[in-house]
Amino acid sequence: MPLPAGWLLRHSVVTCLLLHSLVLMTFCFHHAATSCSKSCYCSEGEGGGKTVRCSNLQLTEIPKDLPNDTRRLYLDFNLFTSAPANAFAGLPHLLTLDLSHNELSLLEPGAFRGLGSSLQFLDLSSNKLVSFNPDAFEGLRARANLTNNPWHCDCNLQMALPCVDLEPASLTGIVCQTSNPADIGVIGLAFLLAPDIDLCVVTKKTTDVAMLVTMFGWFSMVISYLVYYVRANQEDARRHLEYLKSLPSRQGKSEESSTISTVV
Repeated sequence: MPLPAGWLLRHSVVTCLLLHSLVLMTFCFHHAATSCSKSCYCSEGEGGGKTVRCSNLQLTEIPKDLPNDTRRLYLDFNLFTSAPANAFAGLPHLLTLDLSHNELSLLEPGAFRGLGSSLQFLDLSSNKLVSFNPDAFEGLRARANLTNNPWHCDCNLQMALPCVDLEPASLTGIVCQTSNPADIGVIGLAFLLAPDIDLCVVTKKTTDVAMLVTMFGWFSMVISYLVYYVRANQEDARRHLEYLKSLPSRQGKSEESSTISTVV
């Protein structure tokens, strides 16, 4: 039975509208993902991908509407104080990230998560970074600029440096502005270039002293227990001896029985 022409026409119109809506939605999503951030300037790179410049805009938070095809991102000369976890997780193709000349004092664990396979250069120079958190750089193998930060060199820093995969030359940018201990001679030096200096020596000495004190405490407790045990046994032995002395003599009883037998 042939279908009515009107039904076929209506069915064709609905199908066309659905396809048109699907194409439009796909275009909108793609445009939203690749359009430029409203507070930044974007340009297309020669090899594809965007260069996004958000420099000197007095920004206090890292923009969340960055296009996901960004290859180079410049966030320098702003007012960022921290880089939160997953701040750049939506930028899988990022090659260059410039965060220089900000107020950064905190890099949260996972701040650069998702960039390990792509990022080639990271600029963190001229900020306020004091402590080095290896968890913030997880997976990164990029070259980094870490100069012009008030780095505090201590045992935590010494233990953290072997835990990162950044290019070794990057770590020469960690110049000690303060140190613990303060008189160990690293202030003003790139810590990586002073391999003979052990900043954990104080911690090791403190640990050794603590272990000695603990061992001495246990030893004193054992000796005290032994002394108490010996004295308690001596007291029990003395009391038992006095008790035995207070009993009638068996020898006297035996002599009395012998006398009675002889008389009989």
